[in-house]
Amino acid sequence: MKLSRELDAFQARIGHRFARPELLVRAMTHSSIGSLTRPDNQRLEFLGDRVLGLVMAEAVMGEDRTAEEGQLAPRFNTLVRKEACADVARQIDLGAVLKLGKSEQVTGGRRKTALLGDGMEALIAAIYLDAGLDVAREVVLRLWGERIAQVEHDARDAKTTLQEWAQARGMTPPRYEVLNRAGPDHAPVFRIAARLADGRFGEGEAASKRAAEQAAAKALLSEVDDG
Repeated sequence: MKLSRELDAFQARIGHRFARPELLVRAMTHSSIGSLTRPDNQRLEFLGDRVLGLVMAEAVMGEDRTAEEGQLAPRFNTLVRKEACADVARQIDLGAVLKLGKSEQVTGGRRKTALLGDGMEALIAAIYLDAGLDVAREVVLRLWGERIAQVEHDARDAKTTLQEWAQARGMTPPRYEVLNRAGPDHAPVFRIAARLADGRFGEGEAASKRAAEQAAAKALLSEVDDG
């Protein structure tokens, strides 16, 4: 099977040349354009999520050989979450080679975090099926690069940390309020406030509600003390 010029150049960007190029084509085919004769990447996404999980579990354990499960789990989650996969996908310009239906194209599908993250997982599965676990591991570790070494020592998400902080002081859990939503549907920007029962609050802004809530919780954590 002969690949398009774009997919051939993409192989160079990821550092892996496919012996079975049809796997790469399938990995880049979104369900919005998939059909019986053109399988989409959903099954590959399912497999790639598991391959990525194994590689990152090994990586975080190898990075800190004394850490306990409670420390390793949040670091692992930071590295495998959809936002992290999408960030790597942007690094290799995966969006440029995604095969999308017209509806996804006109709504900015090539920039959507969910689609990019899914595509990255499907790509990992395609490499795994094409060349085996060792090659898939090498590609993943190379593409994730310094993210692994630089993952926060305690990567528990800010919302969890803030809730635990409040509960430890007999306070009700923090509330999250959407202050503003701007931008088009394919590239929204949310501004959210995290509020404690005593009136203190922090604000955060991001392209998804989840990320904006995390940013707001982080901002509030920087304001509170242990008093």
